Amino acid sequence: MTNSEKSLYTKAYWLSIFTIFYNILEGIVSMVLGYKDETLSLFGFGADSFIEVMSGVGIAMMVLRIRQNPDSPKSGFEKTALKITGTGFYLLSAGLIAGIVLNIINHNKPETTIWGVIISLISIAVMLWLIKAKGNVGLKLHSDPMIADANCTKICVYMSLVLLTSSLVYELTGFVYADAIGAAGLTYFSISEGREAFEKAGGKDCNCRDHCEKTHDPA
Repeated sequence: MTNSEKSLYTKAYWLSIFTIFYNILEGIVSMVLGYKDETLSLFGFGADSFIEVMSGVGIAMMVLRIRQNPDSPKSGFEKTALKITGTGFYLLSAGLIAGIVLNIINHNKPETTIWGVIISLISIAVMLWLIKAKGNVGLKLHSDPMIADANCTKICVYMSLVLLTSSLVYELTGFVYADAIGAAGLTYFSISEGREAFEKAGGKDCNCRDHCEKTHDPA
C-alpha cells in the first residue's frame, strides 16, 4: 500500500469518526429541543441521529477492514452492527407512528418549530460536505463500498429536508398537521434505512432506494 493510499484510508476513517460524534451531538440537541417544544418531527430526527451512530461505528470498522484487506468479506461485528441499526430504525418507525396517532387524537401541536429549521439547515450543510468528502476518497481508492456509503448519506439529506419543510410550514402558517406530516416522512425513510441495513447485513450492498449505485459484494 502506497503512502497516498494510507493517507486516504486515514482520512476515510476520521470522516467516519466525525460522523459518529456529529450525530451524537445532533441527536442530543434535537431530542432535548424536540421534547421541550413538543415537536415530534424534531424529536424523531434526533432519535434517528443516535441510530446513525451505530451505523457509523460499523462504517468505521469497515474502513479499517478494507484498509487491511480490500477484498475481505464483512466481519461479524459489521453484520451485528447493521442488524442492530436496522432494528433501531424499525423501532423508531413504530414509535413515530404511535406519536403521530396520539398527537392527532389529542390535537397536540408544537410550541415552535424554529429549532427544526435551524438544525435541519445545519444538518443539510454538514451531510452535503460529508457526501462530497467521502465520495472523493472512495473514488480515489476505487472503493465501491466507500462510494456506496457516501451515496447512502443522501438519505440523511432527504430526512433533513423533510424536517426543514415541515418546520417551515408550521412556523409560517401554523398548519396543525405539519409536524405530523413531517414525522410521517421521517417514518418512511426510517423504514427504508432499516430495510437497507438488514439487506447489507445479509450480504447485499447499499442501493438506498435507487439513490446510490449498486455494487457487488465479494462476501
